[in-house]
Amino acid sequence: MNAKHFKSETDKGVRVRIMFDAIKGFSATRTRVVAGLARTLGIGTILCGAGVMASCHSNLIDGRTPVYPVSDSVLGSSITKSGATGTFENQLRSDVETNGGVFEDPGQVTMHLDLRDVSQKPTSNNNVTFNHYRVEYRRTDGRNTQGVDVPYAYEGASTFTVTPGGQTTASFVLVRVQAKLEPPLITLAGFGGGSLVISTIADVTFYGKDQTGTDVSVKGSISVNFADWADPQ
Repeated sequence: MNAKHFKSETDKGVRVRIMFDAIKGFSATRTRVVAGLARTLGIGTILCGAGVMASCHSNLIDGRTPVYPVSDSVLGSSITKSGATGTFENQLRSDVETNGGVFEDPGQVTMHLDLRDVSQKPTSNNNVTFNHYRVEYRRTDGRNTQGVDVPYAYEGASTFTVTPGGQTTASFVLVRVQAKLEPPLITLAGFGGGSLVISTIADVTFYGKDQTGTDVSVKGSISVNFADWADPQ
């Protein structure tokens, strides 16, 4: 700097100090900003990493129980006469009237348990006891008004226990006798209602608990075609 810009050496020194103080203040401020930004980025990185870990973890342990049930099959059968059950098949031809009588249609479910963590050994706490189920009917054409297009949904009771490492088969009622005595199924008897066949899918959900009291459920489906089928000879 040229000395002629300052009135005295004292004035020069004061101004130099002011300049240095300003530089130091700017430097300190910049350091604090950078440090704050680094801390923010660090926290953000940690939170992001934790979010990724939680996401992965939730995918691995989705569900509250160490085991989950798998529905291997849902079958149905028509009763051809009192006391006689036909063959269980994966599609049910439900007869709305058989030899002048009405019978309910039994169902049969087979399921097993799988472990969520295959490295763990199952214990008796993992046994699942089912005690009730719900049957809902639906049509693929979207016409699903209960009592008009499809039979009413209903719930029933059936108690059985599934253990890890094996299969369990249990019976339930797939079509109630009441359903055949009310619309829309009663209109199929004798082809009196205009419709010949009502084709539906029955979704059957089974509800239970493992031995620690944790809720468990599993769903299976079966095609059910309602009609006044030809009576067996």
